[in-house]
Amino acid sequence: MADKRRRKRRIHPRVRRRTPPGAVPGSVVADPQAPRPVIHALAYGPDDFVEQDIQHPGQLRGLLGRWPVIWVCVEGLGDTATVAEIGEIFGLHALALEDVVNTHQRAKVDDYGDYLFLAARMVGLGERLETEQIGIFVGQNFVVSFEERPPSTLFDPIRERIRGSHGRVRQSGPDYLAYCLLDAIVDGYFPVLDEYAERLEVLDEQVAEGNTRQTMGRIHDMRVDLLMLRRAVWPHREMINALIRDAHRLLSHETRLHLRDCLDHLVAIVELTETYREMGSDLREYSLSMVSTRLNEIMKVLTMIATTFMPLSFIAGVYGMNFNTARPGNMPELNWAFGYFFALGLMATVAAGMLLHFWRRGWLSSPLDRTNAENRPAAGAGPVHQGTAQPPASGDTLGKA
Repeated sequence: MADKRRRKRRIHPRVRRRTPPGAVPGSVVADPQAPRPVIHALAYGPDDFVEQDIQHPGQLRGLLGRWPVIWVCVEGLGDTATVAEIGEIFGLHALALEDVVNTHQRAKVDDYGDYLFLAARMVGLGERLETEQIGIFVGQNFVVSFEERPPSTLFDPIRERIRGSHGRVRQSGPDYLAYCLLDAIVDGYFPVLDEYAERLEVLDEQVAEGNTRQTMGRIHDMRVDLLMLRRAVWPHREMINALIRDAHRLLSHETRLHLRDCLDHLVAIVELTETYREMGSDLREYSLSMVSTRLNEIMKVLTMIATTFMPLSFIAGVYGMNFNTARPGNMPELNWAFGYFFALGLMATVAAGMLLHFWRRGWLSSPLDRTNAENRPAAGAGPVHQGTAQPPASGDTLGKA
């Protein structure tokens, strides 16, 4: 019963809002069970960078106005005061901060004039699929990212590029950094899809081997996960399209060109997700057909056994009747010296004849064996040629033909 309740919760994830219905819009109420925020700041320019672990949000004020780009990464949303103070430092709207702490948002982009708010969903795969909301604020000279829980290694390659001045991130503005974050989130879907492809292959082999009872639940769980994956990735296309289509002053033309590549990745991810969902549906139908085939084989065997014993029961019933053998015509074979062996022989002959008939009709073999036998060429038979055309002589050429 507990497993069924747990599976039901995963199929229908609940939306947990911290604010009650009718609350003031923009009320920032963090989840008390969420991890405490861990703040990491990385400020950089073309020539240098500085990296700090922030103990108190007030330390961020010392970085403002000194660096071309400031990236503040907040991992954990368990403290309302910390989130609100960061929003006050960078001038973030309360409605956007409310979306940050309510982590059920679909991927979207909101334009607040001086900055953009991007909501995206990151995926991870353990035993089951897990999703996490990433909130990104892009301003004139800052990027603030909020993650649900620490620690996160998704953005570590971007930090290494900034530290080592690899690529063009150090020479670009915050819009390019925001693109790098989105690109890392989107590319994180590919390893998850690769893992699902391997799991589908394993399940296909298990179903073919006959382990349908154990695999039906796994197939169902995988289809549920792929549905959640589709719901997570699909809104990203609309978000990226809006960033490319709307010429916001914070996004340069070069950044929008890079976002096109991100959109191409999203299209590929959506197509792969749909393909794997169809494969999961086909695998479920294949599993059900295998169960039905095995049930039909069992019923066929039981039916043939019952059919074989029907005439034997008739013979035993006939010779089991209580007739007076002293009078002529009343089953004289009951007094034969070998009457018992005659009855057994008659039963054996009838049973053997019925089994031979079943065998000649092909009822004693499985459908797969019959298919292989029909497709197997006869012994000594040469290749089959369509029609009456004969192969050309060795000296003929296509032109002469």
